[in-house]
Amino acid sequence: MDMKADAALYRLLGDEARLRLLRVLDKDRFNVKELTGILGLAQSGVSRHLGLLKESDLVVEERDGAYSFYRLSPALREDARSPLWTLLQSQFESAAASPSARADDARLQEVLRLRRENFEHVGPDTRDGRQLVPGRSWAAWSRALALLLPALDVADLGCGEGYLTIETARWARHVTAVDRSASVLARAKALATRKKFTNITWKKGELEKLPIETGTMDVALLSQSLHHASEPPEALREALRILKPGGRLLILDLRPHDETWVREKLGDRWFGFSDEHLSGLLNRAGFGDVRVALGARRTNDPFAVLLAVGTKKKKT
Repeated sequence: MDMKADAALYRLLGDEARLRLLRVLDKDRFNVKELTGILGLAQSGVSRHLGLLKESDLVVEERDGAYSFYRLSPALREDARSPLWTLLQSQFESAAASPSARADDARLQEVLRLRRENFEHVGPDTRDGRQLVPGRSWAAWSRALALLLPALDVADLGCGEGYLTIETARWARHVTAVDRSASVLARAKALATRKKFTNITWKKGELEKLPIETGTMDVALLSQSLHHASEPPEALREALRILKPGGRLLILDLRPHDETWVREKLGDRWFGFSDEHLSGLLNRAGFGDVRVALGARRTNDPFAVLLAVGTKKKKT
């Protein structure tokens, strides 16, 4: 037994970030960018941890086209009775219910969803037998369908870093984007400037008190933002106020879930809305033609997307 080597290995595994990294790599292979998003760590830190784990033969690097992927070393799994592998499996299982592991798992599922929808890693090995169609992308379909829409004035309420704002600006006449965070708005504005969009106005404000004039918007969007509102009923009344008669509100949010870690990690105030709850909120706010439907759900994903639409009634 090499006591010096064993001591170095134990020190290596004594870091929480590296244990989280190994746990994620036990589920699939990922590149550095994906691991950065899953773990919520700086890319430089992820790269450093991967380098150390690779040097210790716990992780291997694989090239696939233009990408480098990392996965657990096959040698680590080959001997199921290995004390190290037994120890790691035990740690992975015991940590599974912790808030940080559940957060990692939720972000991991999102990364896998984006892979499937964007087909960024197309190769000859389909594994599950499904047809691979290079160039097929839900993002492209979203843009294609948007070309069928007329030029509209749109409010993106709780815009965050502006990704939906920019997608909307591709087809809207003008977009007014509102968020409570000045720093987030600054990043969103910088992104729009780099992409040369000039039909966006950025405003700091709360969902419950929007800095937008009454009756000026054709469409209001609440994309994954209603669960951040301190008072969802008031946020919906404000959305109604800014719409023109006949204007429409579109909501993307979450169905009820038990992932309480989102309150600390993401600042969520509400753990989703049931179909009946959201429908009732919209009706009580004064919307008509209310429809609520499931947007998307995948096996083992704790989050299900809920869609809702309502119309501001025209005056008679």
